[in-house]
Amino acid sequence: MKNASMLIAAVVLVAVVWSGVAEAAPAVPDKHIDLVICLDTSGSMRGLIESAKQKLWAVVNELATAKPRPNLRVALYHYGNDGLKSSTGWVQQLCPLTDNLDSVYAKLFPLRTNGGTELVARVVKAACDELDWNKDKDTLRMIFVAGNEAATQDIAYGLQDTCKAAASKGIIVNTIFCGNMVEGQKTGWQDAAVWADGQYSAIDQNRGTVVVTTQYDKKLAELGAELNKTYVAYGKGGSAGKAQQAAMDTSAASVNAPAAAARAVAKSTGLYRNAGWDLVDAAREGKVEVDKVAEEDLPENMQKMNPAQRKQYVARQAKRRAAIQAEIKQLSAKRDAEVKTKMAKEGLDESKSMDAALRATVRDQAEKKNFKFEKKK
Repeated sequence: MKNASMLIAAVVLVAVVWSGVAEAAPAVPDKHIDLVICLDTSGSMRGLIESAKQKLWAVVNELATAKPRPNLRVALYHYGNDGLKSSTGWVQQLCPLTDNLDSVYAKLFPLRTNGGTELVARVVKAACDELDWNKDKDTLRMIFVAGNEAATQDIAYGLQDTCKAAASKGIIVNTIFCGNMVEGQKTGWQDAAVWADGQYSAIDQNRGTVVVTTQYDKKLAELGAELNKTYVAYGKGGSAGKAQQAAMDTSAASVNAPAAAARAVAKSTGLYRNAGWDLVDAAREGKVEVDKVAEEDLPENMQKMNPAQRKQYVARQAKRRAAIQAEIKQLSAKRDAEVKTKMAKEGLDESKSMDAALRATVRDQAEKKNFKFEKKK
């Protein structure tokens, strides 16, 4: 009788722990944001590509502050590169709309420039027609196109018709001209945004990006690596997903310490989700029941566990992850304060950077879809 009572108590404890984790980490949100980034990779765009590598996670972190938390998917295109096919208008989809942000970064990081013909209308049309956009009426659907040549070069597809067609589908087209504001206005970039209900920005791709190193960067990167240990790879894609996660940490660190820190912060948010290969995320989102996963799909250390032990193990990993994420968020707030102080002291201005244009536009358009953000201090 004593053993039976102990067994019942253990099962109850596991159920309580697991339910507490599930309540603390809600399933996939109901409000959606589909974000498509289209980068000109012609010969003169190296600064733009490097900025994107450095600051993608900063854009994610901006969206992570939205209330309610959105279900974010990102897609990536590049265009204007001689290495692409002329039959597609020198346009290539690198990554479809996905909530796996590591897969987006994995496609972004190897990008290299190569002189070519930049057809803005062609890449907008490809994004509108090829992607599986979320059809919910309240979804925020955005395309960002960045480049530095005239936006009106495509003779096969008119820029105005293409942008108006996007708007008719509820897709906003935002344009980022890498150069002088007036020149972009004269060469169709502002018109394209107007025709598709978007916003036009002009940036300095080579000198606009501001990178500030802080005393917290190293520790944040270390905590990001600790987070990886809480992921439980399962199924056919488990090993590849876990390997990609570590590889993207390395890629971010190879850019600079602030990029690695920003990635660690992004991994502490609800927008960083890996339910396709991580058992903790998959269980939290209701995609699997831990005790019903086939033994061969589990990591080796879980295969010898009984169903109750497996649930308990995943619950412990979730609890550990939450604790590390909380520590990251505390350090991130301190880092933000130090960055602000240093920028003011050194007279740094990021208003002409690509990530500033992205963050400001995303924030403004998300607010129009009834997302709420904390007021900037």
